[in-house]
Amino acid sequence: MDGHSVPARLQGRAFWLLRRASAAAERATAAALADVGLHRGFYGVLASIDEFGPSSQAELSRRLRIDPSDIVAIVSALVEDDLVRREQDPTDRRRNRVVPTEAGLASLARFDEAIEAAEDGLLADFTPAERAGLVEYLGRLA
Repeated sequence: MDGHSVPARLQGRAFWLLRRASAAAERATAAALADVGLHRGFYGVLASIDEFGPSSQAELSRRLRIDPSDIVAIVSALVEDDLVRREQDPTDRRRNRVVPTEAGLASLARFDEAIEAAEDGLLADFTPAERAGLVEYLGRLA
């Protein structure tokens, strides 16, 4: 018996296929980001503060659906790498906000390129219409 055989009852199940697709996407993303020296957890934070502006760690946690303790670790690593800085919120002196640095914005551009390349590789067999449909369906599920 082949060690890679999948029970027939799993082959047509969305939950099983989604898990497999997610694992393939994780592998492709990790490889693409490793090639350019970037960390996966950094992308969402940089993208969020680029699009929505400086944000508190609590806002980032809620927006990205990442545990608050994980956001603290990610932001601390980003600060250490000089990709963001923490500064006092001018509207509320009791809290800090996370602000991108020039290096952080440059890294975000490299992230975008790496993620696009990973997606292109993963979805190479899909037509543009199929890709758009997949994104729509996954958005509805998410």
